Amino acid sequence: MDRRRFLKGLACSAAAHPLLTTVTLAGSSPALGENRLVVIILRGAMDGLDVVQPRGEAVFAALRPGLSAAPALPLDDFFHLHAGLGGLLPLWRAGELAFVHATSTPYRDKRSHFDGQDMLEAGTGMDVAPAALRDGWLNRMLQAVPGTAAETAYAVGRDEMKVLMGPAPVREWAPDQGLPLSAQGRRLLERICHDDPLFGAAVADALDLTQRDAPRRDAAGTAETATPVEAVADFAAARLMEDARIAAFSLNGWDTHRGQNEALGRPLKALEQAILRLKLRLSPEVWARTAVLAMTEFGRTVAENGSRGTDHGTGGAMVAAGGAIRGGRVFGRWPGLDEAALYDRRDLMPTSDVRAWAAGVMRGFYGFGDATLEDAVFPGLDLGGAGGGAGLLL
Repeated sequence: MDRRRFLKGLACSAAAHPLLTTVTLAGSSPALGENRLVVIILRGAMDGLDVVQPRGEAVFAALRPGLSAAPALPLDDFFHLHAGLGGLLPLWRAGELAFVHATSTPYRDKRSHFDGQDMLEAGTGMDVAPAALRDGWLNRMLQAVPGTAAETAYAVGRDEMKVLMGPAPVREWAPDQGLPLSAQGRRLLERICHDDPLFGAAVADALDLTQRDAPRRDAAGTAETATPVEAVADFAAARLMEDARIAAFSLNGWDTHRGQNEALGRPLKALEQAILRLKLRLSPEVWARTAVLAMTEFGRTVAENGSRGTDHGTGGAMVAAGGAIRGGRVFGRWPGLDEAALYDRRDLMPTSDVRAWAAGVMRGFYGFGDATLEDAVFPGLDLGGAGGGAGLLL
């Protein structure tokens, strides 16, 4: 087979080819400096009231008799942490873990996972349909930064990350779409594509990724094992240790309509693993300049249902971690759980816009002005009236 026939066949099968379906070229920018931002989308509506439990509320146990019977770990005199995130308590004590309570996107009333996630990743308000924007808020942030080139931002994992979609270039990588090649096969592919203007750079770049992401080995030469979540965090950390400054991935499994005491343990363990793995793989110097924001499309009902679970709600919680976070505290104005204080007399009342907290990090990390954040990055956001956003960074 000659080179042109090989390339023609490669082009015809592009949709299925690992070189082309797992990597999208992107760019780096000195304008972003040395700060790192990791965004984790928690798909399925995490129950913030179970993750950060307001046990100081007199009515909490009565509203959740089954859920509140599970053990929890005190954060302070009012809030307790779900035991499933107990491994993060050292970060809390070190001031590297915080929570934002009673926060949400502007999405209200319809309670659809798909619409809620679209709005979360588009960064819009109710007055702008997410479908009207073809890019996500992280991509729009990159568009506002001059000189973005290769490896500024990574969308990591199997799920489509709409938060990073848009005209600003980003990379994509999934841990189950590797490219195992023998040394001979690698040399052959390099030789075939070396001088081709269409495929040469893409093939070289993909081969470079496969080389850099070979399994780590311990002192005895044994390959280390990692859970799928740890593999995603390992890859993100490795890129953040190099030229990348932005990474985003998602964690599923938060839709806990029944048996929540059992069902919530798995996604909480995944979130704990992701955060701890990022801290482990990043150098102390890089971790000190990292903010991890884990956010979800909406919260869940205040009262547990008849299946010992919770249904789609409104106000929820955001998790923030990293050496750049002002940790050891729960941010947000607490609205209370009395029926008159609830949203629609059933949900936790949102007292801040989750977009404002992300905007506050962007302002502190990258020096964006409020006009850029309100008009370009988060259309419709009013930082003066959204509540929250300030104080999350050191």
